[in-house]
Amino acid sequence: MPEKRKNVTRRGFGKALAQVAAATAAVAPAAAQVATPPPGQIGPVVRAGQAPLDQITFGGIGLRNRGMYDLRQLLGDQRVKFVAIADVRESAREMVKSTVDGYYKNNDCKMYRDPAEILARPDIDALLIATSDRWHGPMAMWAAQSGKDMYIEKPGAMSINESYAMADNVRRYGVVYQSGAQRKNQFAFEFAVGLARSGRLGRLTAVHADTAIGLGAVDAGGHSWWPAESPEPEPLVFDWDKWLGPCLWRPWNSAYPDRGRGEFWDFHAGLLEWASHTVAMAQWAADMEHTEPIEYVPEGPNFRGDGLIERYTIYCRYANGVQLILRNHSWDGLGSCSNRFEGTEGWVEVGDSGRIEVSDNLKHLVPTREGIRYDPTAEHLREFVHCIRSRSAPRANAEVTCHTHVAAHAAWISAQLNRKVTWDPAKRMFLNDEEANRMRGRAYREPWRAEALATSM
Repeated sequence: MPEKRKNVTRRGFGKALAQVAAATAAVAPAAAQVATPPPGQIGPVVRAGQAPLDQITFGGIGLRNRGMYDLRQLLGDQRVKFVAIADVRESAREMVKSTVDGYYKNNDCKMYRDPAEILARPDIDALLIATSDRWHGPMAMWAAQSGKDMYIEKPGAMSINESYAMADNVRRYGVVYQSGAQRKNQFAFEFAVGLARSGRLGRLTAVHADTAIGLGAVDAGGHSWWPAESPEPEPLVFDWDKWLGPCLWRPWNSAYPDRGRGEFWDFHAGLLEWASHTVAMAQWAADMEHTEPIEYVPEGPNFRGDGLIERYTIYCRYANGVQLILRNHSWDGLGSCSNRFEGTEGWVEVGDSGRIEVSDNLKHLVPTREGIRYDPTAEHLREFVHCIRSRSAPRANAEVTCHTHVAAHAAWISAQLNRKVTWDPAKRMFLNDEEANRMRGRAYREPWRAEALATSM
């Protein structure tokens, strides 16, 4: 495990720091050693009865909105052949098929209503999964158990227990997993992480994560229903039971599928909505992708019936004393998903604008490329495809994603309880806090039981 983290550190330098001035030459040699992902084997390169993967056969599950954007980026990769879509919505199935068939100029993309049908296809090597949030964890487990590599949108799991189950399944079945934390392949963020890990900031003291929209306003407990109820749609058009999946049962209301995600706790991952990006970058910068903070202290939240509002800060502390600070205020205006890393010799802050701000003593290190705003999703997907072929771990792999999620969920639990909690990463539990420990998981509706998800489809 230590050597694996060392390789990731170097790879983080290689891309972001290669263009920095000669002052960073001290870290460049290490960077040059691994310009591509580390070669550690994850699973078999050759599928049963097949030659080595020259072209990777993809299917999709639950592709709309963000998923359709991912799909269009993926179709541009000549190493990929996309052949099938599974979705509970007829309109979504048809939209994907039309897009894929239009790209390949044929009529070959198959449509399925039940994800189990696409998981059962032995010719499909990998999956693009962009279902609603509550399905990400279960779908990842099913995909792993089916022996399929996966690119899956964030957040990857809805609870601490589900985060561990997801990573445990990916590890057990030896598949390649990449979460949609695409900023892991965005230059400004890579550069900031490189500064933190190269020692240019001195001894690292704090890593900050912007969770501005992450806590969201959900109703009290999130379990009330919208009062209007109407007959369910025909399952062939919209399979309402499968759309709900592991959530508590709700009578049909046409507003749920598009508006429910941000208004009801069953469909909402709390702080993880934004922290799946920013905490991921903070943990990478702090070299803490293999663990979580041990202490969480919320400050400034106001609770009322619809959730946490106004300014808040959650102070988290790693075992080595470095702080992870989650906050929705006092940023420098560099765009959404901002991060700031601070050390004894300087600081750096970046965001989605692509701009890079640093302390005065580090300004000579900022490359001319800074200031470019772009979406790195295509590059993030290219990394995933490369890792399928090399059987190596992507930057946003299952282990990294798990620890990011556990840290974010633990912070959210402390915010909901509005008090300090102490976490033991080795035991996977809060210390001397039964109330907090009960919040590590969520109840699943039959037949989607947690224990069933972890063992079989």
